[in-house]
Amino acid sequence: MNRLEEIAEPFQMADRDFRLELLLEYSDKLPELPDDYRELRDQGMNMVHECQSPVFLMAEVEDGTVRVIGDVPREAPTARAFVSILRDAFDGEPPSEVLDAPADALRVLGLSDLLGMQRTQGLSAIYGRLRKQVREKSQSQA
Repeated sequence: MNRLEEIAEPFQMADRDFRLELLLEYSDKLPELPDDYRELRDQGMNMVHECQSPVFLMAEVEDGTVRVIGDVPREAPTARAFVSILRDAFDGEPPSEVLDAPADALRVLGLSDLLGMQRTQGLSAIYGRLRKQVREKSQSQA
């Protein structure tokens, strides 16, 4: 079982209201953006434009380890929580953990039926961006 599936277990066992509570708890867990990345964010680099909220997401692969860096305003708790979940699931893991993870993280987390179409598209874009960056950066190191 990978880390994303471990995170998904309580979501899958919970009813709709509790899944929302679990999701929002993750929004408080996203750490502050490190100072080294603030300029990139402020310049609009690595923004996930498909998301209605301003989401900065950047994956790095160094020495066979993924690092997930993200920033989402507190006023966008759903997107912030999802980035926090992705960081919890994949930060510090090998690229294969990201690339072999299920392609539909929202379904795995049991969130698909909680979200509207626009939010689903935005969060799917966040996950797709993470997977793409990890794929590209791990290939460039091979």
